[in-house]
Amino acid sequence: MNTPVLVGLAVYAGVLFFLDRRARTTRLLDYLLAGRQLTLVPFVATLVATWYGGVLGVGEFSYRFGLANWVVFGVPYYLAAVLFAFGLASRARSSAVLSIPEQLRAAYGPVAAKVGAVLVLLMATPAAYVLMLGQLVEVYLGVSRPWGVAVTTALTVASVVLGGFRTVVRANLFQFALMYLAFLILLPVALRELGGFSGLWAMLPETHKTLSGGLPLQAIAVWYVIALQTLVEPTFYQRCYAATTPKVARNGVLISVAFWVLFDFLTTFSGLAARVLVPNLQDPGLAYPALGNLLLPPWLNAVFAVGLFATVSSTAHSYLFLAAATVGHDLLPSRWKARERPFIAVSLAGLGLAAAVLALVLGSVVLIWHDVGSIVTSSLLLPLVLAHFPKRFWFSPKACLLAVTGSALLASGWILAREGGVYPLGLEPVFPALLWSLLVWGTDVLLPKAGSGFICLGRRRQP
Repeated sequence: MNTPVLVGLAVYAGVLFFLDRRARTTRLLDYLLAGRQLTLVPFVATLVATWYGGVLGVGEFSYRFGLANWVVFGVPYYLAAVLFAFGLASRARSSAVLSIPEQLRAAYGPVAAKVGAVLVLLMATPAAYVLMLGQLVEVYLGVSRPWGVAVTTALTVASVVLGGFRTVVRANLFQFALMYLAFLILLPVALRELGGFSGLWAMLPETHKTLSGGLPLQAIAVWYVIALQTLVEPTFYQRCYAATTPKVARNGVLISVAFWVLFDFLTTFSGLAARVLVPNLQDPGLAYPALGNLLLPPWLNAVFAVGLFATVSSTAHSYLFLAAATVGHDLLPSRWKARERPFIAVSLAGLGLAAAVLALVLGSVVLIWHDVGSIVTSSLLLPLVLAHFPKRFWFSPKACLLAVTGSALLASGWILAREGGVYPLGLEPVFPALLWSLLVWGTDVLLPKAGSGFICLGRRRQP
């Protein structure tokens, strides 16, 4: 048992519980969206912290493929976030809705909203993040991974139940500071050990110095499509709905991109340092803990460990609450709406259990990201983005349902047909699933406008 880390985590957990009790609220809008009073600084802190929970996956990818981490997990997400900022952030805040399913309901009706809510729930269930928390407990405290997943999930549920989204925002401000502090401690110590950036560069394998990392083009290109999940990312929309003004929403996303670039610099080069200084790791997903254990004195390593926990748990907090809010606000039958708030609190426990089970069954962070991202992105991308634009671009209600369910089933089937990591026809699942959605939209919207003059998917078109 690592005593300094245990003490640091106890203090960290105590702060989170304190913040939750300070954020206690009885108003539903406060509980769901902090009363729509999110100003620029907390907006940036909560978005940055929430969108970077996969730090161990970043460490694994940097360790295995070098600078390709920036090309795969950095650049595509920056571009998608900029697209979101200029195309959707202000529009989302200007709307009267409180969630993605409500946006789908306004455009396509109640059935599409329910299907969309199920997909949002799939994306928001934080299996990947509770798995990483379990891994961290295992490596730092010597507790078995299943027990680590169980304990950290229970603590995550307990520390958000009273204040809801207000707690999430306050916790994210604290976690934002810790995540940067952690790598501002680790990277300079590693560079000093290696003789600076030049020494690190000289000792890296040649593949780690290339932008591809030796990966095939399709394996890189698919992440530029999966990164479009940013345009349907429920935590982005949640924060935009909560912002004080559309301007705060747009500028907050743009400023967040700059912070992600900085954090990617810190984490990528820390992963490269781990590749040189700890070259034979059996589990590259633990590259950062291994590097910290090697280089840092015990109490400084404890601060770094708490920073890693904060980076991961910030996302686990956000997604778990979002998943519970989706169940309570968007999936709860209307006759039970009077009990929406307590139902959300109960859902937190049930969804925490589901996330823990999924984490232990699936066992791979990157695989969870890939598969869930492929299904949800291909299903919701076109219907949700177009719902923020003039009505002439919308699917018809029946076409929307056909596009969403067809894409989800196609992507899921494609993933289940994977053998030895190879997909049917050598295509990543997101490509055929997105193509289906595009074909449905083209048949429903574009062909009738071109003069086909037939009844298409439930909406009469005139020549």
